[in-house]
Amino acid sequence: MYFILFCIPFKINFMKQKLLFALMAMVLLIACNQREKLESRAITLNAPGGSDIPVADSTTVSTMISDLETMSPPPSPTQEPAKSNQQKEKQQQPQRQPESKPDWNKKIIKTADISIETKKYADFSKKISDAAARFDGYIAAEQQTETDYKIENVITLKVPVDQFQSAIDFLSTGDDKINEKKITSEDVTSQYVDTRSRLEAKRVARVRYLELLKQSKNMEEILQVQNEIDQIQEEIESAAGRINYLINASAMSTIHLTYYQVLNTSAKENENPGFFQQVGTAFQTGWKGVGEVLVGLIYLWPLLLLVAGILWYFKRTASAKKKNAVVTQA
Repeated sequence: MYFILFCIPFKINFMKQKLLFALMAMVLLIACNQREKLESRAITLNAPGGSDIPVADSTTVSTMISDLETMSPPPSPTQEPAKSNQQKEKQQQPQRQPESKPDWNKKIIKTADISIETKKYADFSKKISDAAARFDGYIAAEQQTETDYKIENVITLKVPVDQFQSAIDFLSTGDDKINEKKITSEDVTSQYVDTRSRLEAKRVARVRYLELLKQSKNMEEILQVQNEIDQIQEEIESAAGRINYLINASAMSTIHLTYYQVLNTSAKENENPGFFQQVGTAFQTGWKGVGEVLVGLIYLWPLLLLVAGILWYFKRTASAKKKNAVVTQA
């Protein structure tokens, strides 16, 4: 009996040890399974030396990428000489001055009046077409006249304001003779700013009147507010049209160009005749005028015939009255 009681504690300790060993085995089994899962999720890459490099999970990769982005990569030694050569070439090359860009905040209307005498009319006409295409412009108006003395063409050329001076220089170069050259500039910035301010004020007033229109209680108030809204709308449209005109006029400059070629120098004397030539011309013109009057009277022959008949009737009536008066007196 005492032996049994003495062996019971050893048996209990042995059972605890077996339970402890079983728990440890389960923990080891779970750890092995977890390791296999992690190894299956890992990504292997072939390194330059042929070894496989494991890659961590997405969280670790994103952390590494963010760290790499914050770091600036060191310059490669092969690119440093190229960069130094490029810097030397840039230093050796002359620095170009930046092209002056127009200040679009300013509204300036530029206009030029040019008169040119050319020796080759067709070539100069082609030059104008080339200028319109080269400087992003267009021909707005054209009028050609020809006499015995000269052939002349009057052109209105529109070019962007930043190409205005370049277009004038292009048209002025060459063997052609410049008779007149006049350039004017009109600063309309104040008009543009003032008109735009008034436009914004009118728009605010229109919104207020629309709110008053919603609060109107009778027809009289509605009509009165509507009249005010219509008047403000007309002023808004007028101001908007003025602003558009100033924008377009300042964006596109105008060149009034007159060019001509003399065809017959002796024919110019006929344009300024002397005294005797004027007298002869007056006789010819007078005789021609008389002929035109006679032709006009012939066109009016029915009216002249009617007037002649009326006069004959009154004259006959007057003579008959005189005869009757003489008979009555006798």
